[in-house]
Amino acid sequence: MSNGGIIGVINTPTQLVASGVWTLNEVLLARSQDIWPLVPLIVDYLVVAGGGGGGTGGGGGAGGLRSTVTATGGGGTLETALTLTVSTNYTVTVGAGGAGSTSGNNSVFSTITSAGGGRGGNTNAQNMAVGGSGGGAGNNSSVLETGANGTANQGFKGGNSILGTPYPSGGGGGASAVGQTAPNVNQSGAGGAGVASLITGSSVTRAGGGGGHASLFGTDVAAGAGGSGGGGNGGAPSGVGTAGTANLGGGAGGGEGGGGAGGSGVVILRYPNTLTISNPGGGLTFTTATVSSDNVTTFTAGTGNVSFA
Repeated sequence: MSNGGIIGVINTPTQLVASGVWTLNEVLLARSQDIWPLVPLIVDYLVVAGGGGGGTGGGGGAGGLRSTVTATGGGGTLETALTLTVSTNYTVTVGAGGAGSTSGNNSVFSTITSAGGGRGGNTNAQNMAVGGSGGGAGNNSSVLETGANGTANQGFKGGNSILGTPYPSGGGGGASAVGQTAPNVNQSGAGGAGVASLITGSSVTRAGGGGGHASLFGTDVAAGAGGSGGGGNGGAPSGVGTAGTANLGGGAGGGEGGGGAGGSGVVILRYPNTLTISNPGGGLTFTTATVSSDNVTTFTAGTGNVSFA
């Protein structure tokens, strides 16, 4: 078969290059044999995991945040956009937030995984958990507790408790700041702040940590505030912590009456508006908007495959 480009020479295309001049039938044949070079598909992403549930003391850590746009979590450098292929399935999972005293769930896009936020610590129990951002330390009558660590390039550690009646708790870590250590015996720590991103065309802050709870030992103890980006406030004495915000991956506030639930995560993809996205087999909840010359698809729940065409 001659391609018409060089007389007497038959060229063979590869997935990287196809030199010479080709007829439409030759191109179709090469594509059917999966040997025709395809234009690379560059996809920016923001992947936020589900936030950790608050403990009966410490605030829940925010879901891990990984991004190629504006800023990423944990003080890391921006990640690199993925080079993908059209008509190929890629996994998307939106992590659910953790129930009270339970860590959040991972979110996934293709090879990118963000870790669920760590649960906040309970009263007199050193059980705060490592996560995308770490859970805040619970209050303890005899032991100084240290907040759990976050995951590198995703989020920060939770805040510590301090000794002294009435034993305040630490705030959960956020994507851009550590959870606050209780500043004094009358104040529990606030949740760490989240990260702002412009991937949707507007600045939105996500993945804030949950605040520590107000102790039962005295009504003058102030609960920690939730971190910017969906972190829930700590509960009032004997109350329940506030839940993290859905689809922001916020950690929940701690509460003597029970920690709140972490906020669900989100997966956002930005790619050229000459392409469309589909969800073969279903399972995902998503919307698509056009921003400048790009499409921006936001996945808010579920797990399944996506494909570009």
